[in-house]
Amino acid sequence: MKRSLIGNAISGADGIWEYPPLSLLNEAPGQKADRGDINKIASIIEKTLQSFGVEARVAEVNLGPAVTQYALEIALGTKVSKITSLANDLALATEAPTGQIRIEAPIPGRNLVGIEIPNRSLEVVTLRTMLASSVMQKAKSKLTVSLGLDVSGSPIVSDIAKMPHVLIAGTTGSGKSVLINAIIASLLFRSSPTEVKFILVDPKRVEFTAYNGIPHLLTPVIIEPEKILSALKWGMGEMDRRYKLFSERGVRNIDGYNELSGFQALPYIVIIVDELADLMMFAPVEVEDAIARLAQMARATGIHLVIATQRPSVNVITGLIKANIPARIAFNVSSMIDSRVILDTPGAEKLLGRGDMLYIPPDQAKPTRIQGAYVSEKEVKKLVDFLKSKNIPVEYTEEVLTQPLPLKKVGNSTSSVGADGKDAQLEEVIRLVCQFNTASASFLQRKMSIGYSRAARILDQLEEMGIVGPAEGSKPREVLVRNAEEYLSQMQQQ
Repeated sequence: MKRSLIGNAISGADGIWEYPPLSLLNEAPGQKADRGDINKIASIIEKTLQSFGVEARVAEVNLGPAVTQYALEIALGTKVSKITSLANDLALATEAPTGQIRIEAPIPGRNLVGIEIPNRSLEVVTLRTMLASSVMQKAKSKLTVSLGLDVSGSPIVSDIAKMPHVLIAGTTGSGKSVLINAIIASLLFRSSPTEVKFILVDPKRVEFTAYNGIPHLLTPVIIEPEKILSALKWGMGEMDRRYKLFSERGVRNIDGYNELSGFQALPYIVIIVDELADLMMFAPVEVEDAIARLAQMARATGIHLVIATQRPSVNVITGLIKANIPARIAFNVSSMIDSRVILDTPGAEKLLGRGDMLYIPPDQAKPTRIQGAYVSEKEVKKLVDFLKSKNIPVEYTEEVLTQPLPLKKVGNSTSSVGADGKDAQLEEVIRLVCQFNTASASFLQRKMSIGYSRAARILDQLEEMGIVGPAEGSKPREVLVRNAEEYLSQMQQQ
């Protein structure tokens, strides 16, 4: 069923939205973390450092759910780098359960150095505990989500509207999918279908299908790559449409527009992609271009991206995507290189898994260590069943999945030539050269994974079409067209 995104009163039994009760979620399991003998470990840390010529005293101990942080006061004139270089020696001396410790030098806003020792058993942080916390209850934004508890046991929440987009990476089993479910559940507990809408993208076909049928969805959970591209293209169109509405009403953002209207006239839209790597394999240029454009411009229109991947490599999380998504969350990754790709700093390779994460908000230079909130599949089912039981009609926006898409290369065909004699990937190349404002054979070889002769033929075709200038020796050709979409639209009309 087709509907406009300008919201009205919620239809139902009495027209008033009933928010889900916290009783749908499990109480805290009661399992406390096993931290070992804290006083003994503090003494071992001091003696070990002293044996290496570092004078330090454990000034305080912070009890986190996954790690215990020993905050050191160091003598004046002591180099911080000397302490960080002793990480392996301290792990050996303290008999760290995982064989690794993390050193935070210094603790942000303090003149202390933090030594984080993994607990022998962790304390499960339930979503119910987080949603019932005072910091969550006081938060006014409909887009506030629960992340978990930090190393001192304090709840950490974040407003997606201020992020305004977030990139999540971590290996299988590290807690990435659980966090995404906790984010979705946090929003469902706080918002009605006229306040927040979701587009859920699930190439793996198993993570989000449980949410099908809830009234907050703009479209059923998307699993086909072509429909995912259509949804991203629709998101860009909806962003442009909203900017026109703001311009007509003389407002700057979605909050101003809704305030002027006197009610939630436009819902926030949260697009959640569970596995970016699958999309980048299917259509790297289109996906990168759509994500970059939405990340650059969609914040003011109330459209936000939550993108996750278990492969934080440079061909998945490209420089363009990373530059436009300031908030990052890293779970355990396999190497220091992967940690640098997602966070621009090492550390994620030493995380413990099972919800242990590093979070960098846009206004912070150093990551915060958090034990993520846990929500089980049974709890998600209870929440979904509650939302479905309200008999609110599920009204999908058909245009999300029916956007016209450029012709794609044929999967198993060896032919690289289209019906018109042009290269089959010409449209993709046009977008690529306009986006990066450069055109050379080596550039196309790298970006398109094609051979030199094919890249050279494509450049000749681009020159014939007036998109790039003539060859000038070994220099890249000049790109003469700036707006690829405008050019392609004119080309299709001819």
